[in-house]
Amino acid sequence: MEIKTATEKLAALGNESRLAIFRLLVEAGPAGLSAGALGRTLDLAGATASFHFAHLSRVGLIESRRDGRSIIYSACYPAMDELLAFLTHNCCQGSNCLPLTSACDSIEKRRPPPLPDGDPQMNDRIYNVLFLCTGNSARSILAEALLNHLGKERFRAYSAGSRPTGTVNPYARELLERQHLPTAQLRSKSWDEFAKPDAPRLDFIFTVCDNAAGEVCPVWPGQPMTAHWGVEDPAAVGGDDEARREAVMKASIQLKRRIELFLALPIDKLDAMALQDKLDGIGREKS
Repeated sequence: MEIKTATEKLAALGNESRLAIFRLLVEAGPAGLSAGALGRTLDLAGATASFHFAHLSRVGLIESRRDGRSIIYSACYPAMDELLAFLTHNCCQGSNCLPLTSACDSIEKRRPPPLPDGDPQMNDRIYNVLFLCTGNSARSILAEALLNHLGKERFRAYSAGSRPTGTVNPYARELLERQHLPTAQLRSKSWDEFAKPDAPRLDFIFTVCDNAAGEVCPVWPGQPMTAHWGVEDPAAVGGDDEARREAVMKASIQLKRRIELFLALPIDKLDAMALQDKLDGIGREKS
């Protein structure tokens, strides 16, 4: 194991909640525990727990699988063994004094592909980004259209909902059309579409509503980086047409600001931990 890899794993376990999650999963054995059970045991909110699960998954310390409507997490013992071996290298005069386990499959089969490391050939890649909310009618639709416009050739944006309404909010569509952005391809759809084997391989997933952030998401192929960029729901605003249009405009301005900050990130030069910190920071940005 390289020292950088070991540092990332140790840094992930340096958080009290993540260490508690990992210890519970080690105790649970290969059968693992559901996301809900872990959250209840440690008194973690859904969005907070999801963030910690994603972090531990990204550094290869835990694995996930779907069981019906639940996501089951389990410790990856080979990764733990590898880390222990690194920490105890040359102890006991080089003898194998620590019993190492082999309860789960090789971590290399599940570890997410590394982010670009500055190789010029990698700088031309297109990043796939999925915006999620509950209804997929306004906020996530706006974000999809804005990123596809602002990201030009570097990003391809999609949107989906945990419980899609099936229609695009008319005020959101009206605003995008006034801004001369394409709307023909926009539709309200389920996030299940993006968990299928033939779905685009996602690099980033951003939740733009608290409800979606707190729900149990599908198992996304490739374990993309995730962050929560909560925005008030313009579709929930009452009043006359002008009030509704104003609410949609406010959401659009906030999303545009966050997308611009995202586009300014040197993604190919940041390691995974630094990039995650930047993405989370964008979600806390007030605009």
